Amino acid sequence: MLDGLFHLFSAFETFANFNSLFNVLWATFVGIVIGALPGLTATMGVALLTTLTYKMGPDQAILSLICCYVGAIYGGSRSAILLNIPGTPANAATTLDGFPLAKQGKAGEAMGLATSSSMIGTFIGVLFLAIIAPALAEIALDFQSYEYFWLAIFGVVIAGQMCSFDDALKGWIAGFLGLFIAMIGQEGIHAEERFTFGWSELGGGIALIPALVGTFGVAEVLTVMRNRAAELATNVVDRVMPRWSDLWRYRRTVIRSGLIGTTVGIIPGVGEDIGAWISYAAARRASKEKELFTKGSREGLCAAETGNNAAIPGAIIPALTLAVPGSAPAAVLLAAMLIHGLRPGPMIMIESPDFVFQVVWMVVLATLAMGILGLALVRPLLYILRVPRERLMPVVFVLCMIGPYAITERVFDIYVTLFFGVLGFILREMKYPMAPLVLGLILGDILDKNLRRALVLSDGDFSPFFIRPISAVLWVTTALVIIAAIPAVQRATAKLMGWDKA
Repeated sequence: MLDGLFHLFSAFETFANFNSLFNVLWATFVGIVIGALPGLTATMGVALLTTLTYKMGPDQAILSLICCYVGAIYGGSRSAILLNIPGTPANAATTLDGFPLAKQGKAGEAMGLATSSSMIGTFIGVLFLAIIAPALAEIALDFQSYEYFWLAIFGVVIAGQMCSFDDALKGWIAGFLGLFIAMIGQEGIHAEERFTFGWSELGGGIALIPALVGTFGVAEVLTVMRNRAAELATNVVDRVMPRWSDLWRYRRTVIRSGLIGTTVGIIPGVGEDIGAWISYAAARRASKEKELFTKGSREGLCAAETGNNAAIPGAIIPALTLAVPGSAPAAVLLAAMLIHGLRPGPMIMIESPDFVFQVVWMVVLATLAMGILGLALVRPLLYILRVPRERLMPVVFVLCMIGPYAITERVFDIYVTLFFGVLGFILREMKYPMAPLVLGLILGDILDKNLRRALVLSDGDFSPFFIRPISAVLWVTTALVIIAAIPAVQRATAKLMGWDKA
């Protein structure tokens, strides 16, 4: 306990300087702008910024990326409220009540509530980050290759299920496609080339950053340019500071949504958008004002914005302690940590205990900057939202090409970015979710290496995969998730529980 407090206060000293505070302000501002502009997602923002922080020190680089991450998830509420278009997928639930409030001339009040709810949600998540991350890292020390194999499978399966409610099969296809792509190149034990088809550039495998920038950058540009441009719903901005009476009135909703968002964030690959939707559904079910939901409910807006922002620290927890990201932006953040020489995983509390608590302070500083900038820049952000997409998207496309090239200075990475951009666009049009694909890319190496190591340790015996306690829990849970997604099982369960009559 005392040792943890020592590391926590020691970590604060790292950022108690002008350089750190400057990075916090500009990175959070960039994140808010990226989130506010429809088509520019948090994942894209973190991926692009990763290429720009390559020459920075590890602590300042990760600080900037986390600030961008937090700012982008929050910034998406601006376009959700004013345009009825979520700036990021995490803000889709915000449109249900934020836009009706804006049409009633209460845009400023809605943005103020969104800001305060986002701050509270993130602080709830930070509290769990500080408490759970060190404990989870200690538990993860008991993980061996058998457990990591099932953890990779579980992450892909649960991400596919949660990110594609209507058709889990599409989510699983996307996830296992990511796993397959991760197998391209030299395998990790004997350096034998696989699936290169004689192409020497593929020998090193598919680099993560070009793949991510293509999937979430180029694909977003193509998707945005295909859709119709949006118009501002209102230019009216009334009072921005939220009423404390509203926050106190909905305190149970905010706390519940914060807990839900953090829990959902911890689940590998699920992300902030699911946290927002589950929080919104729970708030509506428990509300005494159900009739106001989707018509301008302040409670609904608070639930959605608390849930998605609480998922941010939640998603960072497994990324730090298990090297398994909880969301797509956290996956890019994990890749950035590896690029900057950090080693997330079970050994992090032994090798770099200060870094875990540094991340806690990074999120705290990002949250404070988000609140200050969010309330101060309401009117300027209205002008940013008016930037024509015909001028914005070419700039984003150029950044998507420059970023991956700047890291390795290989033209091949530009081709990889373009390929994944087109692939991501096609998959989006066919309603395949992107988060499982990205998670598959991240977890492919973990799955491959640990499967082979486990078989070496067991001399080819598969039984330890199923009889070891943690492995048994993981494979049984994975099997239950798959069974629960079968339509016949869903119908039988609904009939048994009487939901089909509701």
